Amino acid sequence: MGNVLRGIVAFIPTERCQRFLVGELKELPLDCTLDLSCRQLRHFPTKVCVFGELLKLYLSENHLYSIPAELYRLGKLQLLALDFNSFEDFPLAICNLPQLNILYLGNNRLSDLPPELAKLRELKCLWLEFNCLDSFPSVICQLPNLKTLHLGYNQIRSLPKELSQLEELRSIWLAGNALEKFPSVLLGMHFLEVIDVDRNLIRIFPCLTHLQGLKVILYDHNPCANAPMVAEGVKRVGRWADCDDEEEEVVVGKVAVATAESCVEVTETEAQQPNDNETKTAEISPDLNEIL
Repeated sequence: MGNVLRGIVAFIPTERCQRFLVGELKELPLDCTLDLSCRQLRHFPTKVCVFGELLKLYLSENHLYSIPAELYRLGKLQLLALDFNSFEDFPLAICNLPQLNILYLGNNRLSDLPPELAKLRELKCLWLEFNCLDSFPSVICQLPNLKTLHLGYNQIRSLPKELSQLEELRSIWLAGNALEKFPSVLLGMHFLEVIDVDRNLIRIFPCLTHLQGLKVILYDHNPCANAPMVAEGVKRVGRWADCDDEEEEVVVGKVAVATAESCVEVTETEAQQPNDNETKTAEISPDLNEIL
């Protein structure tokens, strides 16, 4: 009944109704984290912009389609979760958050990314899965500190050669796209640890034994005639590979969590005050070797 009432109230754009959906928000939480997910919000709660010390803001699973310019007042924000909303255009206000490390924008309706995204020089983790991208957004190649890139379940057909400029990139997730060939640019990215090309249209896999940094390659559900050859110790997930279906699910799940966690840099204060959003970002990053 609560969700039904919230859904009705969300259509009434009054201050009183906004308070009902969001709450009073009188003080900044001690852990500098604010979770307003699943509130049936149709308008960004501008009241949160008074919390200039806020570090993490979760607005997942609402009905947001725009972000006001006032967002710049959250100048210390490090994590912003806007997945499972109704964005058709990338909110430009996000590009005015100089310390942003992690951005969740999966499960929206984005078809492109703006040039202004390049302003996010500190961005380490970018989630854009389940959107409407039919080509790789070239601006991503201008994010020098990016470590994890999730572009699964779009309609991407190829990767640009400029992607090799991202020397900090450690994991790239491309499942559920329209790749007909294994992206040649990845063959020169020796620093990659995780490559996910599951559920594409790849028929032949090249030899990957020279990728000494590689730890996991996910390639199942492709119409391929061979498994990729990899160096000793590299975990393969797919046909003719090293693990059965049950083990495969465990490996995929653990790798996904580990790469998400690796985007978070923990301060001493945060380590003493772990947050409650462990499914997305834990406070301490395990090594992939320990998991696999």
